[in-house]
Order: sequence, then C-alpha cells, then structure tokens
Amino acid sequence: MATTIVIVGLPSSGKTTVFNALTRAEAQTGTFGAGSDEPNLANVKVPDPRLDILTAMFNPKSRVPADVQYLDVAGIAKGIGEKGMGGQLLGHLAQADALVHVVRAFEDDEVAHPEETIDPLRDIETLNLEFLFSDLAIIDKRLTRLVSQIPKLRGPEREAFEREQVVLSRLKAALEADQPLREVVAELEPDDAKVLRGFGFLTAKPLLILLNLSEAQLGATGDDLVEKATAAFGSPGVSIDALAGQIESEIARLDDADAAVFMEDLGIAESGRDRVLRLGFELLGLIPFFTVGPDECRAWTIRRGDTAVEAAGTIHSDIQRGFIRAEVVGYDDLIAAGGMTEAKKAGTFRREGKTYVVRDGDTINFLFNV
Repeated sequence: MATTIVIVGLPSSGKTTVFNALTRAEAQTGTFGAGSDEPNLANVKVPDPRLDILTAMFNPKSRVPADVQYLDVAGIAKGIGEKGMGGQLLGHLAQADALVHVVRAFEDDEVAHPEETIDPLRDIETLNLEFLFSDLAIIDKRLTRLVSQIPKLRGPEREAFEREQVVLSRLKAALEADQPLREVVAELEPDDAKVLRGFGFLTAKPLLILLNLSEAQLGATGDDLVEKATAAFGSPGVSIDALAGQIESEIARLDDADAAVFMEDLGIAESGRDRVLRLGFELLGLIPFFTVGPDECRAWTIRRGDTAVEAAGTIHSDIQRGFIRAEVVGYDDLIAAGGMTEAKKAGTFRREGKTYVVRDGDTINFLFNV
C-alpha cells in the first residue's frame, strides 16, 4: 500500500501549485475553495538510484519503484476546526500517514490572502489550532459516549472502556494545554497507544511545514523564514522547509536535462519534488528494501526498525503467516560482489529469522509455507 501524504493549507496558500510541482500534475489552481471535498490525487514514484543499479544487474522483466500518494484537499478556512471538521475532508486528513502544510510566504497582489496580510508564522499557528480543535471535538464526543456507556457494562468490556476514558482524558488535557498529540502519544505505553487506533488524530501525525516562497525569496530571505519558523514551531515529528512553488511547478514540466539547467541557473541544488519525498520518508521513519530476480526488481517501503516477518507482510499476508526465513544480502555487499551467486561465495549472503531487523537497502528473498 502506498504511503499517503495529504497537502493542506489555508485558502490562497498556493498548495495546489505545490501539488503540481510534487506530482507533475496539472491540477487547476485558484479554484479549490473550502466548499469542495473532492481532492486532487496523484501517485509519485520514489526515485532511488539503487533500484536502477539492481535493475541493470538482474535485467528483470519489470522494475517497480516504491510510490507515494499525494492528496491535495480543499483549503481549510479559519474556524472550521472549532465548529467541528467533518465530511470527506476530515476523512482524507484522518487517513493520512503525514501532512504537508503549505504556508504562503509569497506576495501577489492578484491573489488575496484571507487575512489580507502575509504572515507565515501566524498562518502556521492558525492551522495548528484548527487541527487541535478538531482533535478536541473528536475526544469530547467520544468521552461523552463513554460516560454514558460505562455504567451499563461489566467485566473486560468495562475495563477496556475505562482504560480508553483514562487515555483520552490525558490527551484532552494535553490539547487544552496547546500540546499536539504527537508529543504525548510517543510517551504512552503500547497498550494505551492501541486505544487510539482508528481515531486519526490530526495533531498526532508527522507534519512537514512547507513555506511557499516567491522566486525573489530564494536564498537568504527564505532561509531566514525557515529559521524563524523552526524556532517557533520545530519539535519532534515536525519538519520545516521551503520551496518556490511556482518555480518548482515550472521545473516539473521540463524534461530532466532542461530541469537540471534551470535549477542550476536558480541555484536550486535539489528539486522540491525529490526534497519533499526525502523529508517525508525521514519524518515517517521509512526505509526501502528490495526484492530482485529475473522477473522483477522492486522497492518495498517499511518503517525503520521493522523485522523480517513484518517486512514479509508488506508483500503479502500469506508470506507473513507462513514465514520460514529471510535470505538477505545488504545492498553494498551485493554490489561489491557483483551478483547473488558471487555474494554467496563471498559469505555476505545470510539466512535470518523473524526477529531480524531489516536494514535500509537490504535485498531479501522470503521462504514461506503456503
């Protein structure tokens, strides 16, 4: 299943332009208001030079990179969270693996800002509060229901509901103290953290704040804005960067050679498309492993720290259930050896069990019972 990243922002933030830059799509800009629930959607293949090298080595029938799904949802108007965010919009946000908040930093007299002035730090705080109010509304609604149900219950079911009540009350206190849930969830016991599955709390999600610059702001001005935003909002689970959305969307329309020349002229070392993918993977703690052979070379995405049996489950649940062992060669070892047969001769081919922690770039063949 592809990683899902949802792009959010206040109206007129330029988030759809950024969506086009990240996906090479051509979604219409300037027409996405707070009343629309239907998102722009695109899947993006994750570039990884290692997969290219493995493909050249094994010459398979197909090459399948990892992919990321981007959703560009309607602009989030100030006040929507306090009133109770709902409908498809909240559903899309709740299902996200991570959020990208596009924040307007550019000046444009033809595109009015809802607050009439450009103030990135104010806008970051505004959307943070909308997410916080949305989470509070969900918790209040659930706690009200628990209070009415618990007296009617007995035994393990009552104990489970009482535990949920305690956990949600702790989260409510954090939100009322303006503390995002991503800072609290990390401190919960595993059994308490399980209580939260299915809620999709917005302040618990990894967040990339992306300052949307004009071309004139590239360089020192943009760097200064990132520094100020990081000082104000930087925290675990939050990353802050900047790009020039309009320029990056133009780069996205060019072929690779022309794009490289354009980027060099503007002093852009890494395309926004690649940088946001990299930052998203780092925020989520994701790494790839590879399966290789004459039929297919493929990149699979797992969380850093996942075991071999968990990695097997990303391919198919049957492989996870019937797991026997994993045959593993590290990427560097495989390239140094020149092939799988040579890696076996060199002694870098290993057989690992269920608890083996998969490393970034491992090539793995899973043996399992059907």
